[in-house]
Amino acid sequence: MNEQDCQPLTGAGVGASAGRGKLDQYFQITARGSTQRQEVIAGVTTFLAMVYSVIVVPGMLGEAGFDKSAVFVAVCLTTAFGSLLMGLWAKLPLAVGCAISLTAFTAFGLVLGKGLSPQVALGAVFLMGVVFTAITVTGVRTWILRNLPAGIAHGTGVGIGLFLLLIAANGVGLVIKNPHPGLPVHLGDITAFPVYMSLLGLAAIFGMERLRVPGGILLVIVAISLVGLAFDPAVKFSGVFAMPSLGAAGQSLIGSMDIQGALTAAVIPSVLALVMTAIFDATGTIRAVAGQAGQLDKDGQIINGNKALTTDSVSSIFAGFFGGAPAAAYIESAAGVAAGAKTGLTAVVVGLLFLVVIFFSPLAALVPSYATAPALMYVGLLMLGSISKLHMDDMIDAMAGLVCAVFIVLTCNIVTGIMLGFCTLVVGRIVGGEFKKLNVGTVLIAVALAVFYAGGWAI
Repeated sequence: MNEQDCQPLTGAGVGASAGRGKLDQYFQITARGSTQRQEVIAGVTTFLAMVYSVIVVPGMLGEAGFDKSAVFVAVCLTTAFGSLLMGLWAKLPLAVGCAISLTAFTAFGLVLGKGLSPQVALGAVFLMGVVFTAITVTGVRTWILRNLPAGIAHGTGVGIGLFLLLIAANGVGLVIKNPHPGLPVHLGDITAFPVYMSLLGLAAIFGMERLRVPGGILLVIVAISLVGLAFDPAVKFSGVFAMPSLGAAGQSLIGSMDIQGALTAAVIPSVLALVMTAIFDATGTIRAVAGQAGQLDKDGQIINGNKALTTDSVSSIFAGFFGGAPAAAYIESAAGVAAGAKTGLTAVVVGLLFLVVIFFSPLAALVPSYATAPALMYVGLLMLGSISKLHMDDMIDAMAGLVCAVFIVLTCNIVTGIMLGFCTLVVGRIVGGEFKKLNVGTVLIAVALAVFYAGGWAI
């Protein structure tokens, strides 16, 4: 022991240590097997993996007549609110933001498809959030989770992993829509800069994780972004700071939703479609990511699950108020989990960073898709490990789980995979003479999903 070790802590040192101790105790960081440094790194990793939303969501809603700068602010505020609530209240490493699939439905289905005004569409988003929250706080979503068969639960994780792989590969052009007759997908230009940077980054993550380099995934994202800035003409430095704009000519989207206009016979079915989609899409994502983070109890239920489910449903109410699209837990949260996230501190870091990015919008474009694609691919591969949890001694359950997994990626829709998984499980049990293994909840969910799709209300 050296002389320095024997020095008493100063008042500042004691205060900082006490502060770290309270943080550790509040988020149960040590108890969950993590460190504050690891949680912060994981938060930054998740942020970088999902910061594309501040470009994609305003772009889609902008095509439908929304003011892009106002939507940019709405996305940041919605993500900050949802992620901070998830971290501080539910204490889980799940980031919440404007869901890309529901954004597309809002822009192209409601506004451009049905001819609704942006204000009425925001009213529909607000109403969806209210109904979604009511379903959550009354315990319906928790009941769904409890009636989620083990095979479908694990199959959802596998399917989301495959879905992430497809999203990332398509985003950089490694896998593209087939322009010729035949199968729907086709190999892209394997020699393109984004493609080989993504594959190089994926290989680098493998090596980093094998060597247990702290923050290895984040280091790869930053390194590829710097390479892109140096060699990719599409990645341009356009400044650092920019004051946020709430809308052209002072016409802010905040509080502009037209609830009365959304309470019509023409709009209500779309509101219910949004709710039904969010129930199974977001619930499946939360279950899969929480499982990947090891945040399930001995009964396989999500720790603080009720709070987590309430958080993403309440966030949609605020999304409608802020002027954004419906909110949901982001699949990209799994990137933070792969970087070591286990507590709500990760989500808090994400929320704070989205508040900061409101004033640093030019920097958002400096993280190209091929910088975050390797992280998403790696996470997708990790999530495929859930396939080992399918027990083939119960073949019908396992096969239903595989149906769920495969059709999530083949249809690019989580809810569709879950629906097919439930339906094949129920029918398989009945035909196989195992109807006694079914419970009323599983059958009711399968029937509800089948009717939802048969009625043509699916998104």
